Amino acid sequence: MTRSVILLVTVFAFSAMLEGQVTYERLRNADREPGQWLTYSGDYASHRFSSLDEISRDNVARLRPAWIYQTQESGELETSPLVADGVMYLTEASGAVVALDVKTGRELWRWSRPLPNDLRTLGFPRTNRGLAILGETVYAGTLDAHLIALDAISGAVRWDRNVAENELGYAITAAPLAIDGKIIMGVSGGEAGIRGFLDAYDAATGERVWRFHTVPGPGEPGNETWGGDSWKTGGGATWLTGSYDPESNLLIWGTGNPAPDWNGDSRPGDNLYTCSVVALHADSGALAWFFQFTPHDVHDWDANQIPVLVEEVVQGERRKLVAMANRNAFYYLIDRTTGQFLRATPYAKQTWAKEIDETGRPVLLPDKAPTEEGTLVWPSLQGATNWFSPSYSPRTKLLYVAVREMGSYYFKAEAEYEPGEYFMGGGERALRDEAYGAIRALDIATGETRWEFKQLTPPWAGVLSTAGDLVFAGSEEGNFFALDATTGEPLWQFQTGGDVRANPIAFEIDGKQHIGVAAGRAIFVFGL
Repeated sequence: MTRSVILLVTVFAFSAMLEGQVTYERLRNADREPGQWLTYSGDYASHRFSSLDEISRDNVARLRPAWIYQTQESGELETSPLVADGVMYLTEASGAVVALDVKTGRELWRWSRPLPNDLRTLGFPRTNRGLAILGETVYAGTLDAHLIALDAISGAVRWDRNVAENELGYAITAAPLAIDGKIIMGVSGGEAGIRGFLDAYDAATGERVWRFHTVPGPGEPGNETWGGDSWKTGGGATWLTGSYDPESNLLIWGTGNPAPDWNGDSRPGDNLYTCSVVALHADSGALAWFFQFTPHDVHDWDANQIPVLVEEVVQGERRKLVAMANRNAFYYLIDRTTGQFLRATPYAKQTWAKEIDETGRPVLLPDKAPTEEGTLVWPSLQGATNWFSPSYSPRTKLLYVAVREMGSYYFKAEAEYEPGEYFMGGGERALRDEAYGAIRALDIATGETRWEFKQLTPPWAGVLSTAGDLVFAGSEEGNFFALDATTGEPLWQFQTGGDVRANPIAFEIDGKQHIGVAAGRAIFVFGL
């Protein structure tokens, strides 16, 4: 068989895999296709839960690698792959996109683009957390702040849009979110004093449909919470994928810290809408409601954690909720239709707030702001949790969270804005010797901790729960492990040889359940 014939056969076979397009209806009903993993968090509600139950507490001890794919690039591998119709799509650390045959791990195509020599990635590692897919197109953001549309069958570029100026510190590390005809894209760069925003792009043409600034300009509600011109460099990055409620057509998205991080003198006020969750009308980007977790933050406690959408009885009434384990160490419940604060419960050690009052506003303890000499506060700037995903199991009614128990000395310094440079106003010294990690199971309705599985060091890996009543998570020491979802008892572990800094997924190969996760510089796929 000639090379050209082989190529044609390969393309034909690959095209056949994608015969069923990944339509918006499939994304909206992703829970009906547990054999796939079609969007970053598994579904629009961001449960990162799989209804597959073939791998269970009774047999997980027999789990073993099915295949391992070695990536070609160095750097932190934080990708959460997608699986659609026999193909796994993933990103490597620099943003290269790879399509693999999900049965074997064989590479089908690979796309990458050169990055500028003077690339700005201020305040975060050079990494990429994943993709979106819609129709026959795969979407990825890049470190130099472009949004790229790729043909899902060939990897060919369909369109390329410059989202923002990397020279000013804008970058993209988040996975886009695909909804009906639009691609939603957030940006990084809070430590460079960007003015954050969330964009929507036409999925077919790449034309921008709307932009919502997370820091309001003059004449807009919320601008009065900034002093002088501080709003121009106010931060509020949108650097992690949010959630979507199709019924209300609302995007639910977390926002980052204000800038400069640790010196708030130049930005008096609450600094809306930083450290908040915002609900935006998906058609227009108009603000429906917001809730701010940490007004006038001076500890770099972004609210870029995953907003988990659930329905539960709270205060005697069944409500549509946003549940978030926030970086500031409190677990929150917010009414999803109105933005009303309902409850906050500490889920990790914190020494900065006496309590959260009935309006949702923290009652601050004295002398916890950064100083020139240093102020000791829990949690550290990396937070009680961070970007890695929690998981909600509708079977146990528990939210599983990877928790970082660590304090820091926070230092304050002068901050002068220079375009494209750090704009932070201080620093921190973490108490690493006293730090540890844990997987905690929180009651979704109350936030109370039901069980805990301790880890040697604070984790950077997310959590997956399954209908097999298992919780999968990873460690900095390279262990990928499974816990009993009801008790936290360890049931299985595999040493990957590299730190686990990614979110697990579940899917099927030939009708058999498998678990996938990135670790070190490889993608591991496990099966029975």
